[in-house]
Order: sequence, then C-alpha cells, then structure tokens
Amino acid sequence: MHIAIDYTPAVLQGAGIGRYTRELVRALIPLLDPTDRVTLLYPRERGLFAPAGAWPAAVRIRRLPLPDRWQTVLWHRLRVPLPVEWVTGSFDLFHAPNFLLPPVRRGKTIVTVHDLAFLVHPEYAYPALRRFLAAAVPRALARADHVLADSEATRRDAIRLFGLSPDRISVVGAGVDARFRPLDRATLRDVADRYGLSDVPFVLTVGTLEPRKNIEGLIRGFAIARQSAAFPHHLVIAGGRGWLYETIFAAVEHHNLGDYVHFLGFVPDADLPALYNLADLFAYPSHYEGFGLPVLEALACGTPVLCTDTSSLPEIAGDAAWFIPPGHDEALAAALARLLTDADLRRELGRRGPAHAAAWTWDKPAARLLAVYRSLLAMQ
Repeated sequence: MHIAIDYTPAVLQGAGIGRYTRELVRALIPLLDPTDRVTLLYPRERGLFAPAGAWPAAVRIRRLPLPDRWQTVLWHRLRVPLPVEWVTGSFDLFHAPNFLLPPVRRGKTIVTVHDLAFLVHPEYAYPALRRFLAAAVPRALARADHVLADSEATRRDAIRLFGLSPDRISVVGAGVDARFRPLDRATLRDVADRYGLSDVPFVLTVGTLEPRKNIEGLIRGFAIARQSAAFPHHLVIAGGRGWLYETIFAAVEHHNLGDYVHFLGFVPDADLPALYNLADLFAYPSHYEGFGLPVLEALACGTPVLCTDTSSLPEIAGDAAWFIPPGHDEALAAALARLLTDADLRRELGRRGPAHAAAWTWDKPAARLLAVYRSLLAMQ
C-alpha cells in the first residue's frame, strides 16, 4: 500500500488543522505494515514545521515546485488539470487532509472536512474565503472516493448540507498528546515568567483571533462578571491574528480592561501544556467547532473547562466541562462569576478532565484512518 498525503497544513499552520495533521501522521506511521509506503507532499516555501530530521525508510518527502498560494491558484481557482502525480509519482491512495483535493490521475482519493463553519455560520467567515470554500469544497467532496470528518457533528453537517451518502463519510476524530497532562507547579515557573504571568491568576482561552471563536463575547462576559462578583483573575488570550479581529481589541478598550486582558499572540506548542496548567479556568465560548482540540488539551491538563454546548463540543467534552449556550453574554458572565468564586467547583471539574481525556489518544484516530485506507483499497 502506497499512500500520498498532502502535508501542507502540517508545515505551514501552527495550530488547528496544522497540529491535527502533524499528530495524525506521526501516530499513523508506526501502525503501517513493513511493505507500506507513505509520501508526504508540501509546498516550496519555508514553514513553521518543515518535515526535517529522521523519518522511517517507508516515508518519502516530496516538495512542490511552487509555494502554497500558487498551488491553490493553479489547482483550485484556475482548476488546471495538472495531476499531483507530477510530483509524487504513482500511489494507491491520495489523502487531502484540508478540505481541498488536487487533480489525481489514478488511485483512490480521500478528503478530510474539519468543519463547515463557512456554511453553518457564514457571518463569521472572511467573505473572500467563504466564497472560495463554498465553490471548492463541494467539488472536492463530489470527486473524492471517501470523506473523513473530525466529529459526528461535522459528519451530520456534511450529510445535511451536501447530500452525502452516509456510507461515504466516516468519523476519524482526533486525540491529545501525552505531554498535555497535570504538571508540577515548580516546573511551570519558566513559562509563567516568560509570559509575565507569575503572580497573576487567570482565565485562559486558546485559538486564532477570528469571530467564530467568540473572543469578543468572552471579553464582554468577563467585563460583566467583574461587575457582579469579586475575583482577582485576569483574562489571557493565546492565539495568532486571523481575520476580522479588530473588534476584539476594541472591546478591551471599550470595557476599560487594558490592565486585565493579556494577548500572548501565537504560542509555541512546547509552551501550551504549561499555560493550561497555570490557568485556573479554560474558557472556550466558540459559536461552532468541528472538533475543539484546545478543550481536550485543557481537560487533559486537569484545568476546569467552560465551553459552549454547540456543534462538536458536547461530543468531545462529555460530562467533564461546564456548558453554556453560545452567543449569550449574560450566561457566560454568570458562569465565569460562579466558577471563579467557587474553588471547590473548579477542583471537581479539574478532577474529571484527565480521566475523560485519557480515552482520546492519537493512536485511536490513526488506527481508524488506517482502517479506512485499507477498506477503500480493498474495494478496487
């Protein structure tokens, strides 16, 4: 079996789909048979996570002669029918883990859909990206031999919105790495000092600054909670700037929270376990999630989690989180006030997290992915 995988998001994206692709491929490789081969394809540009270092002999690295932007223009905007085999050589199956499927001459094809926010909540998407995805993703799903989803919620959305036959789409899911675990406070000092959080109790949220994550709503809820309850906590926001984020910074100024809200920007993977451990509460008031990996990471670290009861989040968090409805500032404020003034409740939620997250290891989605590969090739 020879599998080709578009490794582009793993190289170019630090969070979200990038981390998902890196972790899934890393867990997949040890499960392969000795006769299996994998080709990882990525564009000709410098990325955050270039696939350097030692890979098993079964893994080949192939670079496209073009940067990602031109690759997207040629394959998905101009729809030039230049097959991906031009770079990879022949293969049995091509897996596109980021919504879009390049031209493939031969072999089976799989595309992963992580979420359908651009259709379910188009108001939260950058207009040009929304228009592009609304045209390109249906084409990819129609061409693919099989479709993968991160959660049952996303699978249901894909069946409903695209009319996919249920037997054409499978849930592979995601996992949480073992480094996300409760850590001794003494080992956290370096990270706390570097981010200026040594003497600051705080609420943490992690995610790209974009409307769907509802960080602006979190700031409003935090401001309301401060008026109704007494607590010493600050709000720490970890994530790079995405799109339509200007109102997030404006909300901090509007509510006079400049001394209480900290923007860390993009946080390297190595620092995230410590940040989760340092936080007294992890808040994730997202409007919509295809999976919600930060929720699972926070739970694994034993950090109490407050999140919305929408899309995939109840499926992922189970009974280990405190849920609120999406888009309700008053409900969010009340939950913040309750949790930040009740240490016993936070301890109880924190106790549930690691036990719940222990079932979400990366070897399980990797095994499900490999089973889909083998099942699809057996149909040839």
